[in-house]
Amino acid sequence: MSLIPESQLFNDILPAAVIIAVEGRFEEANQAALNLLEAQDISELKGRELSDFVHPLDQPRSQARVRREGEDFVNPAAKFRIRTVKGAYRMVLLSSRAFSHEGRDALMVTGLDMTDHEALDAQMRESEHNFRRLFTNMQDVYYRTDVRGMLVQVSPSVEAMLGYSAEELKGEDVRRFYTDDTDSEAYLQRILQHGRVTDFPARMRSKFGRVVDISINSQAIRDDEGKFAGIEGIFRDVSQRLEMEQELKRLATTDALTNIENRRAFLEHADHVFRSAQRYGTVVSMLMLDLDLFKTVNDEHGHIVGDQVLVRFAEQVKRELREIDLFGRLGGEEFCVLLQHTNAEQAAIVAERIRKRIAQLRFFDDDGANFSVTVSIGISANQAEDRQLERLMERADRALYLAKHEGRDQTRSA
Repeated sequence: MSLIPESQLFNDILPAAVIIAVEGRFEEANQAALNLLEAQDISELKGRELSDFVHPLDQPRSQARVRREGEDFVNPAAKFRIRTVKGAYRMVLLSSRAFSHEGRDALMVTGLDMTDHEALDAQMRESEHNFRRLFTNMQDVYYRTDVRGMLVQVSPSVEAMLGYSAEELKGEDVRRFYTDDTDSEAYLQRILQHGRVTDFPARMRSKFGRVVDISINSQAIRDDEGKFAGIEGIFRDVSQRLEMEQELKRLATTDALTNIENRRAFLEHADHVFRSAQRYGTVVSMLMLDLDLFKTVNDEHGHIVGDQVLVRFAEQVKRELREIDLFGRLGGEEFCVLLQHTNAEQAAIVAERIRKRIAQLRFFDDDGANFSVTVSIGISANQAEDRQLERLMERADRALYLAKHEGRDQTRSA
C-alpha cells in the first residue's frame, strides 16, 4: 500500500482532493475540494457519505468505484455530477486510487471542475448544430473563397439557385459564374478597398443558362497578419423582386387602357428631354392630339367600344413614331407626343401622317354598325426663350384649339 502524503503536500495539491474511507465516508479534503464543494471547513464533510454529494443517476457508478478492492487499484478518470453543500451541481472529472491512510485502506479521489468547460462545450455543440441547421436550410447562398477567388465552401442552397451542387462548385473560380466581368472586378475592388460590400447588385449564369439577378453581402477574410486571405458572405436571388419592382414601376407609369405612358410619367419624361434640349440647343416638337367628338362615340356606341377606339388609336399613332419619341395619354381622349430632334416643319409632316392614318380607320360596334373617327392635332416647337415645358405645351394647346375651331380633322401649328 502507498503511504499517505504529508498533510501540507496534500493541501497544496492543485486539483480538488478528498480521502474516502473504505466504507465510503469522507475523511479529509484539501482546500481546493472545500472550494469545489462550497464547504467552509472539513467539519461540513467529515463522516458524511460520499453518496450524499453524488447525483442520484451517477451513484451506481460511484458506489462501484468505491467498492473496488486490490492493492493500488486505480479508477480511471470519469465525469460525475457532484452536489455541493449548498445544493448546486457541478460537473467534475474524477479519478481515484487505493492507498493506506493512518493504517487503514482508503481511497484518494482527485477531481477537476469541468462545469464551465461542459457549459462551453454544450454551447459550442449547440452553436455548431444551429449553424449546420441554418447552413443546410437557408435560402440565401453562403460562400467562402480563398485568396485566389476559388470557392472553398458553399451552402447546399446554391443548387436551387444556380443548378450546381455544392460539391461541384468547390475549387471553382467564382468569377466564371458572373455574366459580366466588370461586375466581378468592381465587386473585388470594393472588397479590397472597404473590407466589405452591402447589397452589391450582380448577375450570375446558372448551370442551365438562366441569368439570375443577385444581391451580395460579403466581407474580406484576413489572416493573423492582417493580409487579405479570401472572402466570405451570402448572396440571394433577387430576380423575382426586381421583376416585381419593374412591374410596379410599369403600373405606376403606364396608362392601363392604352399601355402607353400615363400623364405623370409622360410629363416627367418630357420635362427631362425638354430641359436637355434647351441646355444643348437641340430642337424638339410637341403634338397635342384630341379625338374629335369622342363623347358622341361613347354615347352612340357605348363605353366599351369607346375604349376599343382609344386602344386602336394609340396603336396606330405609335406606328408613325420612332423609338426616341415620347407618347402619352394625358386623360380621356387627349394625347401628347414629343418628337426629339424634330423641327416644326418636320413635326407637321408627322402630324399629317397621323391624321390621315386615323381618318382611314373603320370601327364596328356590337350591332355591326361601322363608323370612323378623326383627330385634331396642335403642333409647337421649342424656342430659345422657353424656360419650362409648360410654354411648349401652351402653344401646342392653342394650335389644337385652332384645329378644332376651324372644323376638326386638321393639324395646326403655333
